[in-house]
Amino acid sequence: MLGLTKKDYNLLLIVACLTMLAPFILNPFPEGSGLAQFNAGYPDLMQRFVIFGIFAIGFNILFGLTGYLSFGHAAFLGVGSYAAIWMMKLLTTNVIPAMILAVAIAGAFALLVGYVSLRRSGIYFSILTLAFAQMSYALAYSVLTPITGGETGLQLKLDDARILDGALGAGEQARANLFGLNMSSSYELSVGSWLFTFNTGYYIAAVIMLLAFYLAIRIFRSPFGLMLRAVKSNQQRLNYTGLNPRPYTLAAFVISGMYAGLAGGLMVAMDTQVGPERMFWTASGEVVLMTILGGAGTLIGPVLGAGLIKYMENILSKINSDILHTWFAFLPDGLEDFIITLIYPFIGKGWHLTLGIIFMLVVIFLPGGLVEGGQRIAKLFKRKDDAEDTAASTPAE
Repeated sequence: MLGLTKKDYNLLLIVACLTMLAPFILNPFPEGSGLAQFNAGYPDLMQRFVIFGIFAIGFNILFGLTGYLSFGHAAFLGVGSYAAIWMMKLLTTNVIPAMILAVAIAGAFALLVGYVSLRRSGIYFSILTLAFAQMSYALAYSVLTPITGGETGLQLKLDDARILDGALGAGEQARANLFGLNMSSSYELSVGSWLFTFNTGYYIAAVIMLLAFYLAIRIFRSPFGLMLRAVKSNQQRLNYTGLNPRPYTLAAFVISGMYAGLAGGLMVAMDTQVGPERMFWTASGEVVLMTILGGAGTLIGPVLGAGLIKYMENILSKINSDILHTWFAFLPDGLEDFIITLIYPFIGKGWHLTLGIIFMLVVIFLPGGLVEGGQRIAKLFKRKDDAEDTAASTPAE
């Protein structure tokens, strides 16, 4: 179905169910309870899950299939964002043209960067992409201020042209929309002590992520994807066969850049403002962490990695000492203070320390990322079930 094998179709179905039911899955604890701190079912965070999932899926097409490690993908994220905001300022606040332009401009820029960078491989390729990203950041931050807004960035204003949109009335604001449907509109459902929020922008981004995930599956299973795996396996042997791998790696680089541009365009559709910080090298490093944590070269791994990092960034970082004292108030004062002293460096502003430890453990014990961890657990249960079936089928003596 849909040109997919049964296994891939089931995987797509699982991802679709997880994204569509995210408001319920990410809000397991009732409002007002001590554990409500860990709820992640609010629109802004759910949008980040799927947008950075798209970013990581695209990066995985390059890194996971070809083995080329780019540290410059933040440049395409930023270029896509700037293209989208200018489309919304000049033509229309409808997000469709903005995302189309974001993908097109990011793809063209990726073609330029890839054409130069792919003349080298290994660490030299990584450094070249990093250099391009930092040059792009510097241009956006200072040199191209009339276009990028410099340090303050760009956002929608009342005096923007918006040629295809009608004039705004008194007190109205320009808002991103999908054919008139406001991206920030939400519906809240209260069930007992639980509160679930269904956001228009999230579901639009979720549908786009599912389409991007489906396209990634088709790329992975195609002859083109097989050629990219051959590049990763042994590029020198591929050269000996008479095949030139560079057009394939360049195509993978451009596709990956277009995914990043799509993610940048979606970020603008949700937030309608852009700053040069999206092009800084740390954003490129973040998508590398997402892909490796989830499982480079796997289909669902980058999505899981993006979700884990964004969850920690937005949830774990908000836990402070007051919340810890509330949790451990039942303990004697001395023991309570001792436990909080041990935990506090790993939460709040120190959440990066926890992320670093998790990343180190994954690299050492789970080179295949979270996906490998899930596979090991599944094999463990399967082995246990097989042992029970064998024992049940063995006749008693």
